[in-house]
Amino acid sequence: MSKVVFITGASSGIGKAIGEFLLSKGYSVYGSSRNPKKYPDTRFKLMALNVLDTVSINKAISGIISLEGKIDILINNAGVGITGPIEETPEEEIKNVFEINYYGPIRVIKAVLPEMRKQNSGLIINITSIAAYMGLPYRGFYSASKSALDITTEALRMETKSFGIHFTNVAPGDFATNIAAGRYHAPLLDNSPYKKPYENTLNLMNAHVDAGKNPLLMGKEILKIIETEKPKVRYTVGDLMQMFSITLKNSLPGTWYENLLMKHYKLKK
Repeated sequence: MSKVVFITGASSGIGKAIGEFLLSKGYSVYGSSRNPKKYPDTRFKLMALNVLDTVSINKAISGIISLEGKIDILINNAGVGITGPIEETPEEEIKNVFEINYYGPIRVIKAVLPEMRKQNSGLIINITSIAAYMGLPYRGFYSASKSALDITTEALRMETKSFGIHFTNVAPGDFATNIAAGRYHAPLLDNSPYKKPYENTLNLMNAHVDAGKNPLLMGKEILKIIETEKPKVRYTVGDLMQMFSITLKNSLPGTWYENLLMKHYKLKK
C-alpha cells in the first residue's frame, strides 16, 4: 500500500506544489482547504478543514482514516502572513496569526497523534519559516508565531519518539506564491512615525516573494525527508543567502547581525 499523506493548506502555493509532487511519486495524497469547492481542478482530494475549528479537523481526519485506514504523514502547511509595526498592529490580528500559525497546527497534531500511536508509526512535518530564526522588522509577529511552532516541535519529537512517531520542521525562505495576497498588512498611516521605513520594508518583502524559488523545490525536499529513516530536527529550503543568514546569526555577535538586517531593510540612517 502506498503511504497516505495529509497536507493542510493545500489548495495553492507550497501546499499544492508538495501535494502534486508527492502524488506523482505514488503517494496517496489528501489536502485541506476551508472551501474545497473553490478548487475543483486540484489533482488530489481536498478535505474541508479550518484550523480554527476542532470539529472540522476531526471530521477531515476521520474521513481520511475511513477511506485509507491510516495517515502516515501529516504536513502542517496552513498558515497566514502578517506585517506591520508592532506598536500599531491591532491586538485581534496578533491573536489571529497565532491562532492560525501556532494553535492551528497544534490542533491538527492532537487530532492525528492517537491514530499514529495505534499504527506505531508516523511522520509529522511542520512548515515553519526561515523568519522563525530571527526577529524581522515589521514581521515580528509572523516570526514569533513560526518560532513558537519550531520550538514546540523540538519537545514533541522527544515526547512521541517511543511511539514510533517522528517530527521535523521545514523552514522555507521566499517562494513565488500568492502568500502576499492573503497576508494581513497593518495600514500605512500618514501620521505614523513608522510610515516610510514600513513602506520600504513592504516593497522589499513583496519583491523577494516575486523573485522567490519555484515551490516545486519544496516538494522535492519534502520527498527526501519522507524517505529519510531518521529525519533531523529541522531543515531549511530556499535561497542560499536566506539560509546562510541563519548561520550568520548563530556565529556573529547580536549587534553585528542586527546591523546587517537593518542595512538590508534600509532602516539605518
